[in-house]
Amino acid sequence: MLFLVAALLLLGFALGTVAHAPLPVTLVAAAVIGVWLAVFAVRERRRHQH
Repeated sequence: MLFLVAALLLLGFALGTVAHAPLPVTLVAAAVIGVWLAVFAVRERRRHQH
């Protein structure tokens, strides 16, 4: 439960920051997060297949 609260607080902080960040910075951050999530998904899928 504490993890969920911390994640929501970080999400709110990130969304507030994105509202004030320039568009290129926002796009780079979104790309980095997207790659990180894709790598995580691939690792989880491989782990459950073995």
